[in-house]
Amino acid sequence: MAHPDSPDSHSTALASGDAHEPLRGGFTSTRFVLVEPSHPGNVGAAARALKTMGFSRLVLVAPRVPQVHCDPEAVAMASGADDVLAAAHIVPTLADALAGVQWSLALTARTREYGPPPAAPRQAVQDACRQVAHGGDIALVFGNERTGLSNDDVERCSALAHIPANPAYSSLNLAQAVQVLSYELRLAYLGESAPAAALPVAGGAGGASQPSTGSPLATSDDIERMYVHLENALIALEFLDPANPKKLMSRLRRLFARSGLEREEVNIVRGIAKHILMLKGKGESR
Repeated sequence: MAHPDSPDSHSTALASGDAHEPLRGGFTSTRFVLVEPSHPGNVGAAARALKTMGFSRLVLVAPRVPQVHCDPEAVAMASGADDVLAAAHIVPTLADALAGVQWSLALTARTREYGPPPAAPRQAVQDACRQVAHGGDIALVFGNERTGLSNDDVERCSALAHIPANPAYSSLNLAQAVQVLSYELRLAYLGESAPAAALPVAGGAGGASQPSTGSPLATSDDIERMYVHLENALIALEFLDPANPKKLMSRLRRLFARSGLEREEVNIVRGIAKHILMLKGKGESR
């Protein structure tokens, strides 16, 4: 029997009839984002998890070891996925990691007061399939090994997922979590040969109905600029007190996250904000 880390074992693990299939569709448009990973070994193991499931786009946000893709422990744990590890994109902030992304899924282990309601991975990836059908990139976002994702990070994402582990011992290693989600995504993308567009259009992980007009979805950075513009307008109206915001913007984020914003809808909201600011003599917020 081949050693678990030997090339023969790796080939056997992929021998499902599609070991040499070309990457396509969601496999090439899905980013896996690790926010502030602490342990190089976890980064390497995550790269291995992605490659075994046919993915290759790994993004690292402010890793504790700046050149983690060259770290010997990371390389050892990648165990043949050195190409995925070496190609990892390192960025300073989650906003940079999500630039150009049209939909993002935050993985969290704890209940949040604000943000979209969490879904089990199998349900969440069905929503990912629907988003991929609209074109553009999507992202799965994983937090730091010790603290997970911050509330700000969660609010920046479109939807939320939670792995329903054993409540008596729910501690899941970062790379294991990546493996679970990448496995579920692989099954969903291969779709048991069903095209993603044929999936039901009911509410997904965030409870959002999908656009039926075929209009392009707004990207994460477009939506973030909309929130800044809207917040400035609400302050100008004295509807929002920046000294005592009372989670207003968090609640609005949750409201918009459920809607699956299209680019034109974002432009409408920004147009409203622009005119409010003009009427209030505050000029235009960028």
